[in-house]
Amino acid sequence: MIAGIIKEPTGEHRVALMPEQAEALVKKNVIVYVEPAAGVSAFASDDIYLSKGAQIKPRSEILASADIILSVNPLPANDISLLQQNTVLIGAYQPLINHSLIKQVCSQQCTLFSMDMLPRTTRAQSMDILSSQANIAGYKAVLLAASLYPRYFPMFMTAAGSIPPAKVLILGAGVAGLQAIATARRLGAVVEVFDTRPAVKEEVMSLGAKFIDVEGAADASAAGGYAVEQDEAYKQRQQQKISEAAVKADIIITTAQIPGRAAPVLIPEAVLMRMKPGSVIIDLAAATGGNTAKTVNDQTVHFNNVTIVGNSNLPAGMPADASKLYGKNILNFLQLIIGKEGALSLNFDDDLVKGTCIVHNGAVVNERVKSAMA
Repeated sequence: MIAGIIKEPTGEHRVALMPEQAEALVKKNVIVYVEPAAGVSAFASDDIYLSKGAQIKPRSEILASADIILSVNPLPANDISLLQQNTVLIGAYQPLINHSLIKQVCSQQCTLFSMDMLPRTTRAQSMDILSSQANIAGYKAVLLAASLYPRYFPMFMTAAGSIPPAKVLILGAGVAGLQAIATARRLGAVVEVFDTRPAVKEEVMSLGAKFIDVEGAADASAAGGYAVEQDEAYKQRQQQKISEAAVKADIIITTAQIPGRAAPVLIPEAVLMRMKPGSVIIDLAAATGGNTAKTVNDQTVHFNNVTIVGNSNLPAGMPADASKLYGKNILNFLQLIIGKEGALSLNFDDDLVKGTCIVHNGAVVNERVKSAMA
């Protein structure tokens, strides 16, 4: 069996599998093809891949001959058209919104496993790309904010006077939010946190942050760790609380997303108009519309002396470690679908294999994706 590692598009510095992880596949009797310079941005040269037993092959040959193709981002449509039938694609394909791409995969009679749809269970933690990459995003978001903020983060008491600590507001206490809390606290900031899930309050407080309570949140216990849509009465109470905290904040890190939906706008224009001059917002939900009224994906916007950074791909800014963690997630998942002799073995009785599979035998097999496409 042949596994192919594809070079990612311009601007993406990660690679789906690092050399040591490619070596693990080689030891399982899997032939590993790597596109030239696929890992260079993650500081993994072609020579290192070769030393681990992988083979360097042109992209066209990988697409035409590989049984499994590994990537971080979805393959572009022109690449999918070159695939042979029954090729297995593994990556983060965002199938709840990329409907045209999913239809094309069906028409090619390929099988697609989208790792961002992996069921979020205890057993799946070692394969959870959303968590491993969100951890990096939360860390980088705070460092980016600190570099853009025109004042100190920690409190300083000097002979020339005292400097108060920065006030950081974090919207969303998932993996990215929790790491942002920890990083901001290490830098000496005062941190407040909002999340629609009251269950995260204890964890937030254990990191030294204040949790903003809003009564009447919808039960999110069955949402697999994600946020859920709230009713209008709750949204009004939520907006008031967030607005009060936002106008006092120096830094805001926003992470709120709902799978398959546009990101909720938590910082409207009226609130942006009241924020402190020099304030910084890092919007990690920019790819799905953003959590502010002025967020533009992959751009930095200056509005009313507030800097708004729309960046949903901060993990690409730490490509070596991000690729290492992503590759380990992928390698752990591959253990479920590759047999002892290195042959493909798709066991759909396994809840993780079944839950992550989006397309098989030319048809969409994931119920959530079916509903979204309908």
